[in-house]
Amino acid sequence: MTVKRAAADDIHPVRAGSLRAWAVAVRPRSLLVAISPVLVGGTLGFARQGAIDLLATLLVLGAALLMQVITNMQNDVGYTVRGGERSGTRTGLPRATANGWLSVRHVRAGIVVVALVATGLGLALVAYRGWPVLAIGVSSLLAALAYMGGPRPIAYTPFGEFTVFVFFGLVAVMGTDWVLTGHVGIVSALASVAIGSLAAAALAVNNHRDIAHDRIVGRRTFAVTFGESGSRRLFTALLFLPFALLAPMLAWGHSPGLVLPLLLLPAAWRLRHDFVSCPRGTAFNEVLFSTFRLELWFAALLSAGALFGRVSG
Repeated sequence: MTVKRAAADDIHPVRAGSLRAWAVAVRPRSLLVAISPVLVGGTLGFARQGAIDLLATLLVLGAALLMQVITNMQNDVGYTVRGGERSGTRTGLPRATANGWLSVRHVRAGIVVVALVATGLGLALVAYRGWPVLAIGVSSLLAALAYMGGPRPIAYTPFGEFTVFVFFGLVAVMGTDWVLTGHVGIVSALASVAIGSLAAAALAVNNHRDIAHDRIVGRRTFAVTFGESGSRRLFTALLFLPFALLAPMLAWGHSPGLVLPLLLLPAAWRLRHDFVSCPRGTAFNEVLFSTFRLELWFAALLSAGALFGRVSG
């Protein structure tokens, strides 16, 4: 049933310039990757200090979502400009510019608009917490643009998963905690590794799915560089590392609720099985979406456990 839904999405007609065309470029389902770290960083900060600023939290969440939108739009237009679709062998999700649903010029203009809005949110956070926030914002924006932009895009190297791990894990979780509380807790640092690992696992699924196509178009992703076996080992490590980190989180946080994500271990095991056994093609897209959902559930249960510890403690 899931595979049929993914296939139906691929063949559904898209009118040029429509909202659906923009949704293809923005990829709303991937925004879970931006929500999870803010949820965790904000909740752990609240659990440690007992209060956070709600307006600042919304600003951080808005900025994180916009960074993911910029990344997705840049990925769409950058891949098209580089001729990544010309071989006709790619099995991933459709790209709006490659299919002619949006022009490269319009998507680039959209990136500028979104970047300006993100900059506005960032300046508001600078006023709230100080100039170090600017460094976080600028580095995140540059990474979003460099993923598929510039003379040597990150997406064409083996460092894509590492970049996602850093910016959608370490920077996003610890940055959220610091902006909202002025400090970074040990549990937040450990959680940033866990969330970054799951975010990177989603990209590992994407690159594993496209390994044959990426070889043809010259993308030297981790999967292409180290082969299918190396890609499977990377995904497995990224998928289960977060669960191994729950024990030290419990030791430092002194809250039994922090191990709530262990409830997801059977789902993670099934996801790993699906990753290994899934046939090449659009069926792999559901493994990707399942990885997004697993990250969000992990973040939600970890946050719920932290809040439980705060209330009961």
